[in-house]
Amino acid sequence: MLVRAGVFVLWLIHFLPFRVLVWIGNTLGLLLYAIAAERRHVASVNLNLCFPDMTEAQRRRLLRAHFRMFARGLIERTILWWGSAERISSLIRVEGIEHFEALQGKPSILLTPHFVGMDAGGQWIAQHTDTVCMYANQKNIYLTELLLKKRARFRNQRLYSRQQGLRPILKGMREGMPFIYPPDQDQGIRDGAFIPFFGVPAATMTSVPRIAQMTGAKVLPCITRLLPGAAGYVLTFYPAWENYPSGDDIADTRRMNEFIEERVREMPEQYFWLHKRFKTRPEGEKKLY
Repeated sequence: MLVRAGVFVLWLIHFLPFRVLVWIGNTLGLLLYAIAAERRHVASVNLNLCFPDMTEAQRRRLLRAHFRMFARGLIERTILWWGSAERISSLIRVEGIEHFEALQGKPSILLTPHFVGMDAGGQWIAQHTDTVCMYANQKNIYLTELLLKKRARFRNQRLYSRQQGLRPILKGMREGMPFIYPPDQDQGIRDGAFIPFFGVPAATMTSVPRIAQMTGAKVLPCITRLLPGAAGYVLTFYPAWENYPSGDDIADTRRMNEFIEERVREMPEQYFWLHKRFKTRPEGEKKLY
């Protein structure tokens, strides 16, 4: 009942002007920074590992900025869930659209690392092409069903749970549907390896080069940035990677992590630091969280 009441409040919020949503998000972020001690600790550990050359004061400022950006992403998602296609499009400027258009109807992997604006970019993509993607079940069934419904608002979006495996994903890709894939979270090393991320061994899925090899897909990175104030978002499509896959899954996955690192350094406050990115450790190493 409490979850449904919260969703109702979010629905009400989406009617507000965008600048008001930005203010609510920034304010909520400061509140979460103050009360979410566990997540604050996780993010602090991540920042200490990834930016050891920063001073403690610099990392604290970055952490507060991240909480504001994270909360903005949550609040502004109300527009993505209930706003019109026109309102969503009016908030998103697109760069490098020629790279996106060049792969229409061809197998492709849209590489979408976990930046706080990724859902906004995802909804723009969903308005312009049919896609396939994976999702993780939420602990609350109502939330899982809500998220699936809202992510599939436009066109023909096929969403499959991780438990369903890759087979339906590969089928959709071979039909020319791009695969929206955020591969940069710790899911253990059963289907991955320890690949450096900011110089720290991180359990990383090696599935991007493997899927590209199986389907002949091009890998097209796409990153969405939240702009200051109420200026909206910029969705950037980068050129599709050449000579990828190379036949060396480890080298190809390292290339992916290095690309993500470069984008993180451009806007470190917008990467998803609240996730336990380094939870899985090599044998013999102590836990970090």
